[in-house]
Amino acid sequence: MDGISTVVNNNNMTQPQWFAMRATYHREVSVKSMLEEAGISCYLPMQHQIKLSHGRKMRVMKPLVSSLLFVHCDKERLQSFKSRLPQLQYMTMQTGQQRKPIIVPDRQMSDFMRVVDSHSDDLKYFSPEELCVTSGMKVRVHGGSFDGLEGRLVGARGRRNRRIVVSIDGVVSVSVEVGDAELIEVLS
Repeated sequence: MDGISTVVNNNNMTQPQWFAMRATYHREVSVKSMLEEAGISCYLPMQHQIKLSHGRKMRVMKPLVSSLLFVHCDKERLQSFKSRLPQLQYMTMQTGQQRKPIIVPDRQMSDFMRVVDSHSDDLKYFSPEELCVTSGMKVRVHGGSFDGLEGRLVGARGRRNRRIVVSIDGVVSVSVEVGDAELIEVLS
C-alpha cells in the first residue's frame, strides 16, 4: 500500500486525523458549512469551471469530485457529529476481513491541498480507476512553486516537462506539471 493512505488505529481515537468522507447526493458544500459551524476543520477540493449562463461564459468554483470532502477531526468527535448527519459517510478500504475508514496522513493531505489550491490551468484530476501510478518513481520537487511536494513522476512523451501525481489511495489523484527535470529528486 506504499504507506500512503492508512486506516483508523484504535489508539488514535482522540488524535485529529484527516478522514476521507462522502456527502451523499451532492451535498458536500452544505455539509462543509455544517462542519465548519460546529468548529470541525474540513477541506473541500474545488476547481474552476467555465459555465454558460444567459449566453455569457462565467468562471465558477465547483467541487473537484462530486460528494468528496476531507474532515480533520478526532474519530470520537467526528462519530458524534456524523450520528446527527446521516448524509456524511466514511470512505472505507478493505483491510483483511473488514472495511475501515480511510485516513490520509497529514503530509500527503498537505501536498494534495497545495496542488489543488494552486488552481493551475494544467491540473488534471483522476479517479482511482483512471490512473495507476504504481509504476512511477517516487519523487520530490526542489524549487519552484511546488518545492517540497512529494508524489509519483509521470512522464509525457515528447515533452520536456514532467507531471507529478499526488494520490490519496482509493480516493482521488491530482497531477500538475512541475517544469524541468532538474527540479525533481528521485526518492528510494
